[in-house]
Amino acid sequence: MSDNQFSVHFMDHPSRFELRDGDAAIGEARFKDVDVDGQAQRIFYHTEVSEEYGGQGLAGRLAAYALQRTEAENRVVVAVCPYIKAYLAKHPEYQENSAAAQPRHLELLNSGSK
Repeated sequence: MSDNQFSVHFMDHPSRFELRDGDAAIGEARFKDVDVDGQAQRIFYHTEVSEEYGGQGLAGRLAAYALQRTEAENRVVVAVCPYIKAYLAKHPEYQENSAAAQPRHLELLNSGSK
């Protein structure tokens, strides 16, 4: 996603979607990709936008891009992050491609395994 000022980029290390204002990182949605019973899943565990950019809808734009990209990669969204969880509740178009977080997801987040 990009417009005149803001853009979102997929980053590998650590795994995140990064929101930028020009070259400056101003927000992120962190995740861990896992395989659960043969299903590719992406666990979102933290989303944040710098305070000075608050109130502009940028966290929602970040979330929308992250969820669209996850769906395009044929991964199921698992929301542990409160922001992503609330975003899913308000946007039913993404709910079909999501699964409720289970204790196993928390175990996977806390382990070094994928």
